[in-house]
This record gives sequence, C-alpha cells and structure tokens, in this order.
Amino acid sequence: MATYQFPRCIVTPLPDHRTEVSIDGRTRVCWRFGKDYPRPFLFPVNGPSGTSLTRMGHPGAENHDHHQSVWFAHHKVLGIDFWGNGSDAVIRQKNWLVYEDGDTEAVVAVSLGWYDGHDPKELLTQELIMTIRPGLTDSAETMIDLQSRFVPTAESLEFQKTNFGFLAVRVAKNISAYFGGGQLTNSEGQVDEKNIFGQRAKWVDYSGPVPGTIATGDLNTDQPWEGITYLDHPENPTFPTRWHVREDGWMGASLCFDEPIVTTQAEPLLTRYRLHIHSGPVDAAEATAVLKDFGSRPAYRIEKATGVKHTQWLVKKS
Repeated sequence: MATYQFPRCIVTPLPDHRTEVSIDGRTRVCWRFGKDYPRPFLFPVNGPSGTSLTRMGHPGAENHDHHQSVWFAHHKVLGIDFWGNGSDAVIRQKNWLVYEDGDTEAVVAVSLGWYDGHDPKELLTQELIMTIRPGLTDSAETMIDLQSRFVPTAESLEFQKTNFGFLAVRVAKNISAYFGGGQLTNSEGQVDEKNIFGQRAKWVDYSGPVPGTIATGDLNTDQPWEGITYLDHPENPTFPTRWHVREDGWMGASLCFDEPIVTTQAEPLLTRYRLHIHSGPVDAAEATAVLKDFGSRPAYRIEKATGVKHTQWLVKKS
C-alpha cells in the first residue's frame, strides 16, 4: 500500500460556513462566510504562540460590531455604506472557486457579491484569492496574501473618497496601544497613531504582548511579543498609501483617502495586500525583506480547467 504524503499547507472546509487553513498541523487562519454577519471575515488569525492576534469588535465601543477581525468593506459605494452594520448593504460569498493544498502554500479563492440590500442584483463582484504560507525565515510565522479584483455589474462604478476601505484589521485587545501594551510602527520609522494616521507608508505594524512562551520581546519586558505587519503592494494604485490607524487597535490601508477610485468592466480594480504574522516586535529589516518578496510575486488569475468532467477552477500566476 502506498504511503500518502500530506502537504504542509492544508485547506479544510468545516461546518457552519468556515474554511480553515493549517500549516504543519497547526491552524493559522479561518475564513468565515456565513450570514450571521453582513460580510465574510477571517478569524482567528493565530500567531506563532497559537493565540489569535485579532479580535471581534471594539474593546470599548459597543457600536463597532462591524469590526470583524480581518475583513473587506468600503464606506461609500454609490453613496451606500458597506462599512457599518447599520445599513442594509451586505457582502455575500456566492461560491468558492479554489481550495488548494500545497507544500509551499495553500490557496482559497472565492467569489463575493456586493448588494445594497434593496435590489437582488449585485453592484459588483469581488474575486478574492487568499494564499497562506509559512514565514520567510520562521515556519511558525504566517504570511497571508489577499488579492481582490473588483468587477462592477454596470460599465463602471466609483468607490468614493473615504478613510474606510478596503481591507481592515482589528487587533487583539492586548496588542492595542490603548487597551493593551502594544505599539504601532510604520515603514518610515514613525510610531504611534498621531504620527502615522494619514501618512504614506509601505507598511504598518501592530505588535504587542501575548500569552505563551514561543515569541520573545525586547521592549523592556519579559512578556513574549507577536504582531501583524500589514503591507501595501508596490503595484497598488496609491502605493505607498495613506493609512487609517488607531491606538485602540485598528489599522487599514486607505486607498480612497485622498480621492475616489473608479473600477470598470474593461479594467477592474486590482488590490493586493499581505499580512505577515510574526514573532517578537517588528523588525524593519525583516519587514523590508517581506515587502521585497511580496513585490516580486506576480498576481494570480483564475482559469477554468479544460478536459475535466465537472467544472473546475485553477489559480495561475499571471
């Protein structure tokens, strides 16, 4: 009997509309797409210690339930609020396209529809490709690449000027600067909300103390540290983009901070972001290396396989 060789990176569909990705037998992230929330999201996003570095909701504001760990949304789409939970606008997963295991990375590709809540016809489709792989130098770390292609139903669609959109990250309470013991840092060497908010940077990092013994910190503390470096791709329209960050534990790349962006059927908007889930406080040299690796990787495209009995989609590098 032949011995089955398990790949390092495995995608596992689970009940309750969840898809889990594990590397070396340890859960790294879970994609959740049920209808209990207005939009899909990633939770947990586990650090090397096994503790989630993100959370659901704001630690001190009951009206921020729309902060769902790691999620996609936009505050103003044709005047419709896809950001908060107060409107009827929803983002729904229409179907999954690719679940792919591998030794170097796992791939989860899905098709999302954006609906205004009053019309069954969607405003646009978001083709989302997520690749999850081990860190460059530490296999206990995780890199999550999130590529989105926004195709409008009409000939064109405008994402209006706003600080809020497209990819948001709500870190765990203990990592936030205000509620925990964490620190915000960016690629320009700036720290804290007052210096980073609205400024251009190639990446922003939120790191802080976590329970466990795997990571070690060196910021005058004996507690272990872990963090998330959120990287903008060099080919994104506003690179290096402006950032919306808060000391309460929130960070987001603001693609429409200065002006609206239009996506069309002929030339759909393509965005690419990377989350590096790392041990210890942020290391600027390591973050630079991670950005270089990210920038060197081509975008992905989804193709329909030929010569197969059932519909099958494949992810290819452009």
